[in-house]
Amino acid sequence: MQQKEDNLKNIISHAKEYGFVFQSSEIYDGLSATYDYGQLGAELKNNIKSYWWKAMVQMHENIVGLDAAIFMHPSTWKASGHVDAFNDPLIDNKDSKKRYRADVLIEDAIEKIRKKIDKEVAKGLKRFGDDFNEEEFRKTNPNVLRNEGKIKDIEDRMRDTLNANDLEGVRDLILDLGIVCPISGTKNWTEVRQFNLMFSTELGSVAGDASTIYLRPETAQGIFVNFLNVQKTGRMKIPFGIAQIGKAFRNEIVARQFIFRMREFEQMEMQFFVRPGEEMKWYDYWKNQRIKWHKALGIPEENYRFHDHVKLAHYANAACDIEFDFPMGFKELEGIHSRTDFDLKQHEELSGKKLQYFDPELNESYTPYVVETSIGLDRMFLAVLSSAYKEEKLENNSERVVLSLPPALAPYKVAVMPLTKKDGLPEKAHEIMNDLKFDFNCIYDEKGAAGRRYRVQDAMGTPYCVMVDHQTLEDNTVTIRDRDTMEQERVAISELAGIFAERCSMKELLK
Repeated sequence: MQQKEDNLKNIISHAKEYGFVFQSSEIYDGLSATYDYGQLGAELKNNIKSYWWKAMVQMHENIVGLDAAIFMHPSTWKASGHVDAFNDPLIDNKDSKKRYRADVLIEDAIEKIRKKIDKEVAKGLKRFGDDFNEEEFRKTNPNVLRNEGKIKDIEDRMRDTLNANDLEGVRDLILDLGIVCPISGTKNWTEVRQFNLMFSTELGSVAGDASTIYLRPETAQGIFVNFLNVQKTGRMKIPFGIAQIGKAFRNEIVARQFIFRMREFEQMEMQFFVRPGEEMKWYDYWKNQRIKWHKALGIPEENYRFHDHVKLAHYANAACDIEFDFPMGFKELEGIHSRTDFDLKQHEELSGKKLQYFDPELNESYTPYVVETSIGLDRMFLAVLSSAYKEEKLENNSERVVLSLPPALAPYKVAVMPLTKKDGLPEKAHEIMNDLKFDFNCIYDEKGAAGRRYRVQDAMGTPYCVMVDHQTLEDNTVTIRDRDTMEQERVAISELAGIFAERCSMKELLK
């Protein structure tokens, strides 16, 4: 775990050094849990957005996009349940004075037991080798079964206490598990209390309850209140989806772990409207679609796992997370939820407006059910960045830091470099770059020795470098260097656009 924590520190340092992420308001000593995306970070972030939007909207004939306002009528949040029920159970350690989410402390304790199971499985693999049957081993090994039983007991207690809002029971579970504060190492815990996470502000010039509005804590409600607008103007037939990328705000009391948990963050959400009774079919469909989207990036499959929710939200009849193995361990990356008809019915009741769909095939009107996919853009950014970060020792005993970003997501696709700053090479390099930049985000680099420039581009995640040398002036060929393999190939300038279109395009990911 220490190595992983060190890795996170290295990633944070690298992100700042190369212009991916900066602490917000850093010249004023920063603002807790808020970050700014630098020149490379903004490009990577936009590329992730584009990959999601193309996969969700462009690749589906029955999904359209939306961009709803951040400010919404305050009744929206009454209807959605956020005013009354958008809380986190928090607990303080009296010795360290640090505050934690009680459910996360319990989930971390469960994760430690899961690691014991993984160690047991690893021992079995080492012992039996090629004859090892992991599925059978998990079903029969007494240590694995005992630990799985422990996990089930803990999850059952956590679900029951949280569902009943039994905060004393949650604290008792923390004490029974012997959970200690990571800072002080003590079990000197306060009572568990609920904190509402919404930011409120005043609309207009007169303060008072009537003018209190909220910064949206999620983007989904902007989709629900526009359900009929989109359905009618877009002539959409069920099943259909509405997708949105946008900022959301939560007054996280416990905000840490870099950009993983922030107070201002961005979500990529899609609400898929279906016939009542068909929601579980679509829930399974979207679970499969979303994990395929992640795995298409080439990140190792063992970095992902599904986790079914122990405690369902008040609106859901099924929910799971795609968890990713971040430097802090497995944490939620994306949620897939079957939200039933809760949201539309709540808005219908509070607004007095009918939010139903007339199904011509069934010749009846009904309130659609909703299957949601919701991914944190900032978390996806961290997942991509942390999986790409590598410290390598090369054959000549030198070292390099490389960001092996998927080429389609990399901030710059190509770095164009003249071998020297004279003999007409810079002019030729600019000529090549001016031709490529219509299709690819390129960077021009002429500073320092070629080897040093390659190292800088590796650290920035640029997949390809084009070296312009004296031979280029003779035969119009250049050298392409591959970031990951460091291999070089000589090609004609006329072939460059085709080569990069094939190697850096999102087309293969989307297929």
